[in-house]
Amino acid sequence: MNSTQSNLLFQLKTYREWLLTTVEDITEEEADIIPPAFNNNIRWNLGHIYLDQYNWIRALTKEPTGVPDAYEQWFGFGTSPANFQANTPGLPELKQLLSNQPEHLRKTYGNRLTEIFPPTEMGMETIEQVLIRTIYHEGMHLQAILDLKKCISSQSV
Repeated sequence: MNSTQSNLLFQLKTYREWLLTTVEDITEEEADIIPPAFNNNIRWNLGHIYLDQYNWIRALTKEPTGVPDAYEQWFGFGTSPANFQANTPGLPELKQLLSNQPEHLRKTYGNRLTEIFPPTEMGMETIEQVLIRTIYHEGMHLQAILDLKKCISSQSV
């Protein structure tokens, strides 16, 4: 692994820690609030971030990732908390999954970051490219979470 790849995995871990710090003080009840003008809640955003990285890796490698199929129904593109069921992971489980994910990705794919695959629909050919895209995507959802927290906080006042 070269220094660029090492830096990428470091960024993935660092940004994930930032995300988890952002939701550290959120309660289970707050994680499920959908303020007016929003389509999703904090819990959905966390599950979506977790799922998205594995979905793009699977789309690229055509290999199973071990994520249960139900995650697609709960957190996939175009879903909403209306799709949640009694067994949908709660806030503590999602935090744990997200906390463990960077290390799992490093161990599983760290030596394959530049392996070339047939390109995805977005033109990505390496796991390295996928991780760059998913870090960007995570940042978009981090902003959504920050906006949700702000709305939830103003509703509580």
